[in-house]
Amino acid sequence: MTVLESIQRSTQFLAKKGVETPRLQTELLLAHLLQMPRMQLYLNFERPLTSTEVDRLRELVQRRGQREPLQHIIGSTSFCGLELSVDRRALIPRPETELLAERGWDFLQQRSNAPHQPPVALDFGTGTGCLAIALACHCPDARVYALDISSEALSLARQNAQRHPAACRIEFVAGDKLHALPPGVRLDLILSNPPYIPTAEIAALEPEVRDFDPPTALDGGADGLDYYRYLAAEAAAYLNPDARLMVEIGDGQAARIRALFETQNWVVECLVEDYNQRPRILVLRCAPVARASEDRS
Repeated sequence: MTVLESIQRSTQFLAKKGVETPRLQTELLLAHLLQMPRMQLYLNFERPLTSTEVDRLRELVQRRGQREPLQHIIGSTSFCGLELSVDRRALIPRPETELLAERGWDFLQQRSNAPHQPPVALDFGTGTGCLAIALACHCPDARVYALDISSEALSLARQNAQRHPAACRIEFVAGDKLHALPPGVRLDLILSNPPYIPTAEIAALEPEVRDFDPPTALDGGADGLDYYRYLAAEAAAYLNPDARLMVEIGDGQAARIRALFETQNWVVECLVEDYNQRPRILVLRCAPVARASEDRS
């Protein structure tokens, strides 16, 4: 069997299993197996596969046909140009979350030029560590805290951080609330891609998400907004003046989450759309507290 024949047969199999972009998925699996760039496959269409390669490809394609995520099969994913290990311990980073990371490090880089102590950031619900690692890599003088309730996710995040020299500036914290941070910590930035799927909707998610991502990384409570309520009520107490809170949001949630923060004295600085022009990131700052006693004079 040649490379092209294997691609054609595997594509047909994955299409019957309901896998999206079956040709692309097949090519990525085969490129991983043959340890070559995907586009190089096109220069090797007539190359025969060995019997071992055929058997190994069949195994990988069958796993994908059972809706195991491609990233789990390969064992890694790319996030902002950083190679990260991924498995069942944490949510697979989505491309949209790269926009959140970019907004975060742009802001920290501006703070780095200000005449004060090096900026301090928090990745609230770090999962794979993708946001914390991206911030630390792009802001060489920043200190970054990475907080997660899952000890397994923190283990994976530490593993990913150790691939980069920036790991020495990331402190991993176990907990699901801000009070788990070291006493007295004040932050210039909080980034968060919290769980935002309503509990009742989890069963209807794609199998790649429902069956392989940790439930704690998906479940945002009855309406999906539990973590936003918490951050709206509690995050301001941990922020330095002129700090920012940046959160990723789910489809159709923008208006409700915006109103939720505004009732807690937050100002929405901007609402960033994702690659499909859907509202995806809220950038927030605390509104100044009015000095009512002076205004009465």
